[in-house]
Amino acid sequence: MAIGKALSGLEERLGFRFSDASLLENALTHASYSNECEARGIHLPSNERLEFLGDAVLQIVISHYLYLDDKTLAEGDLTRIRRHLVCTKTLCEIAMSLSLGEYLHLGNGEEANGCRSRQKVLADAMEAVIGAMYLDDAKRCEEKLLSLLVPYIPSSFGAVEDAKTRLQQLVEQDGASELVYEVESEVGPDHAKCFTVVAKVNNNTVGRGTAGNKKDAEMQAAAAALALFGIRE
Repeated sequence: MAIGKALSGLEERLGFRFSDASLLENALTHASYSNECEARGIHLPSNERLEFLGDAVLQIVISHYLYLDDKTLAEGDLTRIRRHLVCTKTLCEIAMSLSLGEYLHLGNGEEANGCRSRQKVLADAMEAVIGAMYLDDAKRCEEKLLSLLVPYIPSSFGAVEDAKTRLQQLVEQDGASELVYEVESEVGPDHAKCFTVVAKVNNNTVGRGTAGNKKDAEMQAAAAALALFGIRE
């Protein structure tokens, strides 16, 4: 596919002009669209491999930045801030700010199911775009990533206090309740798993989270539970 005016618009929003336009096309190709093309005898790779790469790029770029930015933060603090930045919620918000969903290549079924605005699909596509940017120009990719993510770094550490810790403290207040996390579902290939986890208090579901790993899914479930109890992060 040749890049068209619409994708040029996405490049403008990103502030990143691709030398190899096919990388961006690949990053926007959902597996559902790739499968439909394959059924018609057209081989068009999905964005799953780029998503894998983008996730790794995100982790190292943000880790490097946080390590150099504040030398007073302990490992646990750095991990919590990084988790706040490199999560489905933040990536989805960035994707939405770029109107990324408008540019996705989706299969007919996913289109009908509203996949274009689904949080995880947008977050995964954002990771794929990051992977594409890295392959196109690693240095410019790092600069652009920081410009996109640094605004999401909270002004105080308290703003990214671990949601699981806050929920645990809340549950323990009466001294009788028990908080557990259970994997409700696990779908997708090994390299792109999607976990849905529920937080339960005394066997009652109080929150649900979906992410690419169990830890982030548990964090989202805890945040949802806190919101249920009227506590916003």
